[in-house]
Amino acid sequence: MQAPVDSPAAEQRRRNRPKRRELFCPAHPEERVEGNGKKYFLHLIKSEQLAARGMKESKAKLIIQAYPVLVLSNEWLEELFCPCCGTSRWCHVTKLDRVLHTVRWAPRDLWQQVAHVDGLHGNPTVSQFSSREARRHRQQKTAKGKKLFDQG
Repeated sequence: MQAPVDSPAAEQRRRNRPKRRELFCPAHPEERVEGNGKKYFLHLIKSEQLAARGMKESKAKLIIQAYPVLVLSNEWLEELFCPCCGTSRWCHVTKLDRVLHTVRWAPRDLWQQVAHVDGLHGNPTVSQFSSREARRHRQQKTAKGKKLFDQG
């Protein structure tokens, strides 16, 4: 015989749905941001970087000696969209637990801690002509002194 729909077991199943991660915009703390992009996890190479995250210096040195490159599974860079701002921006996300996360704007120097991304030299598959033309257009200005491709 099947249990009635309003039984405690059926109610328990309905209440325990997995919660979505809660990410809020740093500029608008009440606004949720969405991100479906790729996560770029941070890599630590120096013991000072680990000590800056609250670990004792001696323990940090031991861990870096054991693991020359330590991948942080609870910190990453991700592109998030805020409907209030109307833009997508790169954010530094720190996972506190399964649902709660802290979000802040990603400083440019954090990209140095991401593997397989080289912001200084760009994409090696792009031709020299394309790279040169992109730089040239970035530097051109109109007669009013504004950049060539700025809006407004």
